[in-house]
Amino acid sequence: MSTIQIRLNGEPYTLESTVDTPASAADLVEQLGLSDRRIAVEINEAIVPKSQLAETHLAEGDEIEIVHAIGGG
Repeated sequence: MSTIQIRLNGEPYTLESTVDTPASAADLVEQLGLSDRRIAVEINEAIVPKSQLAETHLAEGDEIEIVHAIGGG
């Protein structure tokens, strides 16, 4: 298992990976329990489409912002 330090919504966060490959943005979303939510992910000031989260690998020091939509009226 490996870990990397990132900044998640402005706060330090340790991301764990149980495989030998780098953790992906999809791994982070799953670890946060947000897989079934409508979310937007920004990595180092670039928005990453949901269809590309699994292919987008995270690195030490990445700055990630995740927001999710809340419906209402």
